[in-house]
Amino acid sequence: MNDLRIVNLSSYTSPEIVEKSNKQWVAYGSDNNYFQYLIDRYNGSPTNNAIINGVSQMIYGKGLDALDSNRKPEAYAKMITLFKKDCVRKLCYDLKLMGQCSIQVIYSKDRKTIAQVEHIPVENLRAEKCNEKGEITGYFYSDDWSNVKPRTELKRIPAFGYSKESIEIIYVKPYRAGYKYYSSPDYQGGLQYAELEEEISNYHLNNILNGLAPSMLINFNNGTPNAEERQALENRIYSKFSGSSNAGKFILAFNDNSESQATIEPIQLSEAHQQYQFLSDESGKKIMVAHRIVSPMLLGIKDSTGLGNNADELQTASVLMDNTVIRPFQHLLIDAFDSILAFNNISLKLYFKTLQPLEFTDLENVEDEETREEETGVKLAKDLPKELGSDIADALIDLGEDEADLLSDFDVMDEREVNYDEEDGLDEVITDLNKPKEKSTLAKIWEFVSTGSAKPYRRSEQDGTSKQSRELDIEFLVRYMYSPQKYSANSRPFCKKMVDAKKVYRKEDIISMDTKVVNAGFGKGGSDTYSIWLYKGGARCQHKWIRKTYQRFKTDKGLGTEITTTQARSRGFRPEANAQKVPVAPKDMKYKGYTAEYWNKIGFKN
Repeated sequence: MNDLRIVNLSSYTSPEIVEKSNKQWVAYGSDNNYFQYLIDRYNGSPTNNAIINGVSQMIYGKGLDALDSNRKPEAYAKMITLFKKDCVRKLCYDLKLMGQCSIQVIYSKDRKTIAQVEHIPVENLRAEKCNEKGEITGYFYSDDWSNVKPRTELKRIPAFGYSKESIEIIYVKPYRAGYKYYSSPDYQGGLQYAELEEEISNYHLNNILNGLAPSMLINFNNGTPNAEERQALENRIYSKFSGSSNAGKFILAFNDNSESQATIEPIQLSEAHQQYQFLSDESGKKIMVAHRIVSPMLLGIKDSTGLGNNADELQTASVLMDNTVIRPFQHLLIDAFDSILAFNNISLKLYFKTLQPLEFTDLENVEDEETREEETGVKLAKDLPKELGSDIADALIDLGEDEADLLSDFDVMDEREVNYDEEDGLDEVITDLNKPKEKSTLAKIWEFVSTGSAKPYRRSEQDGTSKQSRELDIEFLVRYMYSPQKYSANSRPFCKKMVDAKKVYRKEDIISMDTKVVNAGFGKGGSDTYSIWLYKGGARCQHKWIRKTYQRFKTDKGLGTEITTTQARSRGFRPEANAQKVPVAPKDMKYKGYTAEYWNKIGFKN
């Protein structure tokens, strides 16, 4: 009779939460070792390992900070003393890998304040059975739960707020349906694929170590010895031929004679390499789905999808993952940290500084500096009143001229964005106007688009008149307008006032504002002042300066045709040219209008 045995592969089951009447604590998993199961899947699956490492690093980012740190320096100092970087980093790691984490709270001797906060490995804790109110009032600690015997004495640590002892535990976990004492990790549904990926790698490794198949068949055709003799013979052959260097396994057969010797019929798996490749690829994809990874490139995993090769899609993926995956973890931790700080009568607006590149962050409609800091993780400016920048706008507006009044005497002859190349060429036309030439005087006047002098207005260094313009009783002037003439609800106060004023300004008046505070902290080296002639409303501002040339005819005479910019370059007049940054909105500049010092400080190289 043949002895045929069928081996069933165990199917995946969710962890059992086991309450036993003879124990005060609640087991996690049927063998009370489910945390170790998660650790094994982390160690064995390369995809799962990479994702957990990457996401936990994203949760921590560049560390814990506070939006109001400058206004509350003393409270901020106490916060960073309590929450050490190494401790917070471990909490982020546990929360992602285990689905929960635990904080050891150590009180001062008089128990009036929390003196110290430490990470405690969550796998070393088991929840105490809840009280009659359904509250978990304590946790039991063991270095190795697999060796806990019925009579083993365990250390009990009370839960936060449920004792007067010097040490308590804050257990951080998200809500999960069906769980009370513990919480499953967010990638619970992908654990079987992590195990499958692990087993596939183990299979291939063993296959290689064993020469891809049993390396030899040894037949003994002189009868069958007893069990003890067979085992001794097997051990001697094993020591002689086995091992990775000799390609491993062998088959040992004992036969009565050569006619009855054992035969081997290998079972061939059709297209095995394709099946294993499919299983491997499918496991990796399902693990990423379980972890909600929008793009594997975010974790340094290269693939052939569009998200891995398209910069715009990668940016979208980064923003989406940061908001839907990373921040919920961060908020869980911050809630726990807030409860600790509240015990010490400390209130701070905590946040984690993000690892996301500043270039991926859209701040176009974000006005207040606290939101900017939270989004970028960089203290872009000091904590200053929201309306800072209004005073500088008022000062410049007082020096400006109302364009509506100006248009009662002058006509707009030319309007264009300030551009270095065009400015240089257009200004050269003035030289031609100041030199007698054979060309029609009226045609030359039409070419004159870059200088002037307002009748009752203060002159600008860029203003000028020519012999021909004086003969024709024509006056010209050049002014600058803040543009475009629109803004959003979240635009800076400076930009709103400048647009609403609808005034035009001399270049000298704009430059004179360089010593005034517009947006504190945006200047070079973090100074409070910078050039609004070059940087307008500050970093990422959408506005720019528009150059407008006005003319006024004292006599009723017509003009000739317009000269091209190329022809204008051959002229000789060269007033001071505007800098190249003048026609560029800060959001379109190399560092988005920030100084290189700020840009490099956040670790992103343009």
